Amino acid sequence: MKKILSLVLVSALGGALTLSAYKLFLEKENQVVVTPSSATTPNFLPTSHVNTLLNNAVGEAPDFALAAENTVNAVVHVKNVTISSGQMTFEDLFFGRRPQRAQMGTGSGVIINADGYIITNNHVINNAHKLSVTLNNNQTYDAKLIGTDPKTDIALLKIDADEELPYVTFGDSDHAKIGEWVLAVGNPFNLTSTVTAGIISAKARDLSGNSSQSFIQTDAAVNPGNSGGALVNTNGELIGINTAISSQTGSYIGYSFAVPSNIARKVIEDIMEYGNVQNGVLGIKGSTFNSKVAEDIGINYTKGVYVGEVIKKSGAEKAGIRKGDIIKKLDNIEISKFEDLSGYIKSKRPNDLVNVELLRDDELITLKVKLSKTDAFTVNFIKMDLQDIPDAYKKELNIEHGVVVVNTKNKWLYSNLGFTEGYIITGINDTKIKSIEDISDLKAKYGDDVLSKIKKLEYINLDKEKKEVIFR
Repeated sequence: MKKILSLVLVSALGGALTLSAYKLFLEKENQVVVTPSSATTPNFLPTSHVNTLLNNAVGEAPDFALAAENTVNAVVHVKNVTISSGQMTFEDLFFGRRPQRAQMGTGSGVIINADGYIITNNHVINNAHKLSVTLNNNQTYDAKLIGTDPKTDIALLKIDADEELPYVTFGDSDHAKIGEWVLAVGNPFNLTSTVTAGIISAKARDLSGNSSQSFIQTDAAVNPGNSGGALVNTNGELIGINTAISSQTGSYIGYSFAVPSNIARKVIEDIMEYGNVQNGVLGIKGSTFNSKVAEDIGINYTKGVYVGEVIKKSGAEKAGIRKGDIIKKLDNIEISKFEDLSGYIKSKRPNDLVNVELLRDDELITLKVKLSKTDAFTVNFIKMDLQDIPDAYKKELNIEHGVVVVNTKNKWLYSNLGFTEGYIITGINDTKIKSIEDISDLKAKYGDDVLSKIKKLEYINLDKEKKEVIFR
């Protein structure tokens, strides 16, 4: 019996060894794929299904070489000679002379077509007595100033060359993305043809505090001398004109700012075609829509521009935009804050049509607005811009007539009467002022001598106090 049992155990052991050897050396490998149940995967984890390892292997970093090579040949060194008063000596005082001395300022510019038109910043060429431009091949030309727009800090120059010049093609700054790689090309510290790289850090950035600017912000190194130079994408397309830096030292410490190419292109096209800038206006007064505003009006939404007032006779009023509407998009461009709106409108002209998508009573509505000229609802009178008073404001002040000051450069009225934005003119020379049409009639009646004809002025100040002043 023991012999039989031993024989069985030896046979089993031999079979096991034989099977193991077969599995190890002879049988082909079978791959087994295990698919986990979807129920075991946490559905609250954000997951990317892109093979990042493969992507990194294909292109570990963007190649700027071609974009840089094309751009440096179209970016120029702008030199601005200004004349200023020199230090007066005793002899100058004795002979009644006013000594003058020349000062040299430098910056950058971008050739935008083969005929030699160059875009730069207004502050680069401001007060120029003589302008010259040096190309990347060291050729120097005298430059002629075609026109400027101080509001956007854009200027247009022209040089005459015997051959066609290299130039940069405009890109679409509205579609530039935060995080996108960009190159800044210019002449910082007189170092010609300098290229730096960075990413777009933010869009529609305002540095003025009154939402009037809409810069592209980047972390590409920009220093004094870069002003007027090119900000290009990796395709070498112009998406901005480098304009400003935010710094406590006056030099680069992390962020720079560029006028978007869509605004810059529109400005120079206006200068070339009309001789001045044609500004289209939507016709609203609003603010960035934040959580405080949302709480005040009782809705749960924090992106967009809140319409606080609709200007009378404007395109917005005619199209049906109302106070309390929340503007979300302009022509499918998302509007998150007021700087988005003002930046987009700056790229448009009077009579352009803009599709405005807005939120009203939890319903999305799209209205087509025809942009107005500012003089359609604004009149300039004794160095002040005046507009009709909104009906809601009339009720608040319990008045029936008047025009409101929206901008003033009248230093005399400001220093003597405190006249500033928000003051309301209700009467002139014992005549009620009901609208800006009455102001236009006064201008037509008195002509250039209107200021001397004003004997009495009735107004309401910012404290809602009714005042009057008699001029002798």
